[in-house]
Amino acid sequence: MLHYITYKHKASPVWVTFVHGAGGSSSIWFKQIREFKKHFNVLLLDLRGHGNSKPNLKNVFDEKYTFDVITNDIVEVIDFENIEKSHFVGISLGTILIRNLAELHPERVASMVMGGAIMKLNLRSQILMKLGIIFKTIIPYLWLYKFFAFIIMPNKNHKESRSLFVREAKKLYQKEFIRWFKLTSEINPLLRFFRAADIKIPTLYVMGEEDYLFLPSIRKIVDLHQNSKLLVVENCGHVVNVEQPKFFNDEVIKYLTMKN
Repeated sequence: MLHYITYKHKASPVWVTFVHGAGGSSSIWFKQIREFKKHFNVLLLDLRGHGNSKPNLKNVFDEKYTFDVITNDIVEVIDFENIEKSHFVGISLGTILIRNLAELHPERVASMVMGGAIMKLNLRSQILMKLGIIFKTIIPYLWLYKFFAFIIMPNKNHKESRSLFVREAKKLYQKEFIRWFKLTSEINPLLRFFRAADIKIPTLYVMGEEDYLFLPSIRKIVDLHQNSKLLVVENCGHVVNVEQPKFFNDEVIKYLTMKN
């Protein structure tokens, strides 16, 4: 099972589950924990191969990860903790996993908060992915990761987010990185389906105004999908919870409190 930590609230029955992105770990939520645990039960988890969720013997021989397999890891944890329903807060690739979980188990998802959401890869993103696929076995994955981090978070005020993700990515093994990178082969059809299917679960997108790779597609989705709302964070890039934590915490807690 994935490594995870819970913070139980004395009075509230409401759960909030945090899902990090590829190459990160639950430590990226360190600016959220103190505020969120004042209001809710909190579940923080490390996706397989990340943080303290080291690959077990079975996973070592899994050549291919899929979004359904990774999503079911999360379901296994909430089942084990007897969490019937939770709000889910994700960042970057974590938002794809949350949206997939909502598709597979809509009854388990009270609402979705999608920070730096990825719901479409523009031409530049797709070229990056193709370059990554070509070079993933030739050059050290950390070089590739640093390059991607700089393309996604190029500005001076994005430096903390870049550094945090690169630091966490150093803890991955090359084989593990390659398994995760191979997920990109199924990402386009999945995102196309998500954009077309309005799941009607309350969804808050929290996007940095400088998240130029992913913000334009989210604007279009919010116009099309019911129960979807967009918050654009000024002077902020992709990793909104790290760059603008006070704004993120205040707005997300207010949103989740209204949804209970």
